[in-house]
Amino acid sequence: METSINLEALARWMDSAGLGTGPLEDATQLAGGTQNILMRFARAGRTYVLRRPPPHLRDNSNETMRREARVLSALAGSAVPHPGFIAVCTDESVLGAVFYLMEPIDGFNPANGMPELHATTPAVQHRMGLAMVEAAAALGAVDYKAVGLDGFGKPDNFLARQVARWKAQLDSYSAFAGWPGAAGIPGVEKVATWLEANRPGQFTPGIIHGDFHLANVMFRQDSGELAAIVDWELSTIGDPLLDLGWLLATWRVPGIQPVSLDIQPWIGFPTTDELVAHYATRTERDLSHAFWYGVLACYKLGCILEGTYARACAGKAPKETGDRLHAHTISLFERALMWIG
Repeated sequence: METSINLEALARWMDSAGLGTGPLEDATQLAGGTQNILMRFARAGRTYVLRRPPPHLRDNSNETMRREARVLSALAGSAVPHPGFIAVCTDESVLGAVFYLMEPIDGFNPANGMPELHATTPAVQHRMGLAMVEAAAALGAVDYKAVGLDGFGKPDNFLARQVARWKAQLDSYSAFAGWPGAAGIPGVEKVATWLEANRPGQFTPGIIHGDFHLANVMFRQDSGELAAIVDWELSTIGDPLLDLGWLLATWRVPGIQPVSLDIQPWIGFPTTDELVAHYATRTERDLSHAFWYGVLACYKLGCILEGTYARACAGKAPKETGDRLHAHTISLFERALMWIG
């Protein structure tokens, strides 16, 4: 399979980094996300996966790669399932962008379909849900300063900044002609007001994945255990319970339209209450406000998704995509309203 990576340049850089010798073999570009390029290849009997930004770089593409490499390197030896970090190249002239190499993951992403074992066994699906919670709790337990991530984010007033930050994002969409405004989102003001009035008074800062849901993990082929959390581009330092909230916001809830992915079949996964209860067995964090984080995740993700709808209203994004994501935004706010009562 053809790849968009300059293999000769990559081999020269690997030579200089002491990463094997000889030709690069079996280079195959992998599916997985639309934002970045993944390529699997072998050299001298070792298999690698390369990750780099897309050909048309965004302003923050190279910095995002540096941050991903930094957090994966910091997690080495931890209890957090993650791709093993090998090396990063910050010289943009080698391949036209910052890139890094990591170990391949033997597993599957459930959003792309499940093996027969996982699709037909309720107990295995139940374990999949609990394994995700355990991974989130393990990430939140890492001492970010001890692993060299001091300065990786801005934890001060992290929770206090959230509502204003995402309200400003939502308000900014008024620049797109044709967007009907936030009035079309159920409970948008009520949810914001409730979040501010019920915000937890304190938290212990830690590492946040930033987009923790079923489409950003890989499971083992032979069990319900997690093989790795992937796609670390939104990771930062803040309140790790927001990862639990993100899981709650994107988890299937009876009677509510699936938010952005719908794993089929859904025959044994835990309920949201079970996810929270299991997290409590794995952490010393106060979970009395667990669903506050779920509501915040609904608010934040809804505000983000609405941006594509606003661009579609102005003819700057496909209408079908905009309509679909707007429906997800509405679903998220309906979920938030259900939780706040």
